[in-house]
Amino acid sequence: MRRPYILVAALLAAAAGVLSAGAPAVRAETIRVTKSAGEKISVDATGLQAGGPAAGLMRQTLIDDIARSGWMGLGAPGRSPITLRGQAVDSGGTVSFTCTAEDAGGNAFIHGTYTVPANQAVMLAHKVADELVRKVTGKPTFFQAKLAMVGSQSGARELYVADSSAREIRQITRDRAGAVKPRWSPDNRLLAYTSFIKRYPDVYTIDLASGNRQRVASYPGVNSGGAISPDGRRMALILSKDGNPDLYVMDLSTRGLVRLTRTPTAVEGSPSWSPDGSQIVYVSDASGSPQLWIVSARGGAPSRLTMIGQQNAAPDWGANGLIAYQSLVGGKFQVAVIDPRTREPRVLTDYQAAYEDPSWAPDGRHIACSRAVGYQYSICLLDTMGDPPVVLTKTGDWRTPAWQH
Repeated sequence: MRRPYILVAALLAAAAGVLSAGAPAVRAETIRVTKSAGEKISVDATGLQAGGPAAGLMRQTLIDDIARSGWMGLGAPGRSPITLRGQAVDSGGTVSFTCTAEDAGGNAFIHGTYTVPANQAVMLAHKVADELVRKVTGKPTFFQAKLAMVGSQSGARELYVADSSAREIRQITRDRAGAVKPRWSPDNRLLAYTSFIKRYPDVYTIDLASGNRQRVASYPGVNSGGAISPDGRRMALILSKDGNPDLYVMDLSTRGLVRLTRTPTAVEGSPSWSPDGSQIVYVSDASGSPQLWIVSARGGAPSRLTMIGQQNAAPDWGANGLIAYQSLVGGKFQVAVIDPRTREPRVLTDYQAAYEDPSWAPDGRHIACSRAVGYQYSICLLDTMGDPPVVLTKTGDWRTPAWQH
């Protein structure tokens, strides 16, 4: 028989890393803060013209992408090595955009004409911005990637998917049951998440194209985690079916389980796979407070990763090999990054707000996270090389972003 709803919900909150920020704070100076934005390539975009609402939205999105890239910035005419000119026009439900981007010597990086339906104007801007940054700098971007997140626009926490600027947000679920911590499958076809549709926390996947949903884990007690491995064949789960919440790996074809932790007096949560799928980082309070631990995906003795911070939770292991997480510093959660090889952490955020639930962008430089001021949460874009944070959602309550890769 399942445990009572309230007890299960409390266990799920702990397993997901939703922990009290009222615990004694560590001194901020115990974690090094490093910022180094470096030089940017300046772009003169004053020659971009737009006629009509959709064209104007496309123009502004393109300008914002350049400013948020980290590698390029907006500059003045005659003082920028790159000049971007173009004309975007609304016409009969479509947007036509002709643009050129060239250096002072007349060498063209972009020269083309694009025509898309008006409802694809924002994605066209992301496409052009991606092409510009890649051709000028050789660096990857995050502009065309999607963000999954949890919002409460309808009165209950549901799943949503947004473009990288959060200008276009699409509701995915309408369960009115509460959704927790979405995770993308490696092919970006599915979202895995925990929901209380059946009154108890179970792990589901939902196909974004068809809307088809599968209940993957519905054991007695807590079912959470739902992190799909890089090869798409396994899922890391937090299950309490055998006692306290422990870490398991499920074979998605056979549904067979391998138990990785056995901590009868501790709670595990928030698993995230290493880029090669050989290890899992997760949260455990086995040492007395929530900290990050690493274990082989095949099993074995776990190793504690974080030694600094009263509470460390919500890890995301990026393709760049670094782990982003939230750390209780100065009385508020801040986003920190740690290299599992050196085990030296650094805080990215500024202590002016609480920052939680980081997710690496596909460019390996930026991070999306939840930003809390008072009790209001928004989605925020962080630059690990020092550009100021950018709040993406201006209204509503938005949490636990997850980047598509």
